[in-house]
Amino acid sequence: MALNVHKAEFVRSAADPKDFPRDPLPQIAFAGRSNVGKSSVINRLLNRKNFARVGAAPGKTTHINYFRIDEKLYLVDLPGYGYAKVSKAEKDRWAKLIQSWFDDPELMTLGILIVDARHKPTENDITMAEYFQNSQKPWAVVANKLDKLKKSEIEPNMALIRDTLKLSEDVKVIPFSAEKGTGRETLLGLLDDVSKHV
Repeated sequence: MALNVHKAEFVRSAADPKDFPRDPLPQIAFAGRSNVGKSSVINRLLNRKNFARVGAAPGKTTHINYFRIDEKLYLVDLPGYGYAKVSKAEKDRWAKLIQSWFDDPELMTLGILIVDARHKPTENDITMAEYFQNSQKPWAVVANKLDKLKKSEIEPNMALIRDTLKLSEDVKVIPFSAEKGTGRETLLGLLDDVSKHV
């Protein structure tokens, strides 16, 4: 049975490791820079307008937000990183929270790193890719904002993302447009595979 993404509910915002759900459901982590359109990707994936809140100012997700999809898996929205207008203390708190999440090998089943298809990944993107790589769990990269690229730019940009993040062959780079829906089926397929093992 395919995953029914219309059956989606917000479960909780975790500000502390004790708030992380620890039931047997798989957890799919979404991470990305504050202005990369992470909420838009999640909304497009679930075909909802504003399920994951799209903030007017980036950096609105300051906790780890959990959404339960079809009673089969958690979609885990990690705080956006690299946003300048946040105090150092707040950035440190986010980093600690994300670190504690990654430090627990029981939590993540699959990781999704969202980057901007138009640009070379940032230092923060590289750090995040290392988190996913070191977790030794399957993960993929979603290159969002594909609709802003010319056709001729797509392939070289995907290659640049792959090279910059030093991705191994088994890590997929999915060209994606939250605006147009390009790449949605591919990403959904990854979630589907995970849900089948529940």
